[in-house]
Amino acid sequence: MTAAWTIRRATVADAALVAELAARTFEETFAAQNRPEDMEAHRARTYGEALQRGEIEDPNGVTLLVEHEGEAIGYAQLRRGHAPACFPCRAPVEIGRFYVVHGWHGRGVAQALMAAVRAAALTLGGTAIWLGVWERNPRAIAFYAKCGFRDAGSQPYIVGSDVQTDRVMVCEVG
Repeated sequence: MTAAWTIRRATVADAALVAELAARTFEETFAAQNRPEDMEAHRARTYGEALQRGEIEDPNGVTLLVEHEGEAIGYAQLRRGHAPACFPCRAPVEIGRFYVVHGWHGRGVAQALMAAVRAAALTLGGTAIWLGVWERNPRAIAFYAKCGFRDAGSQPYIVGSDVQTDRVMVCEVG
């Protein structure tokens, strides 16, 4: 049986779609726990179409889209580069964003997307993957732990004017 969705690498033509999906999933996930003005400032600074186009074009990154019957239902963005001080690594790849539309939670989409992320991290030359996850997001923390990530420390994350704390979670790839 084939999956009810497909996962593919985003192209520049997907920039508007990724921008809309990114803003929508961030809103779904965090609006209830953040001030509206902070959410708006974060969306404006992070998810515009031009910003997404630049991220998609970046040779140090990969944007993956999950689609079901032509509708985007999830995405992940990875980039190679530096790791936080709490996780020194020779060839780190960061999962900068990993979201699935709420209506698709619990249906295997996130696990399939994580498998695609691991494969993409290898194509970027990564030996380990790291991510920051809000300390007040226990569902995501549990998901990442189930996927083999371990807590390595913390770092600040700013939403609008609100300085929050992300847990840094890491795992080896390969």
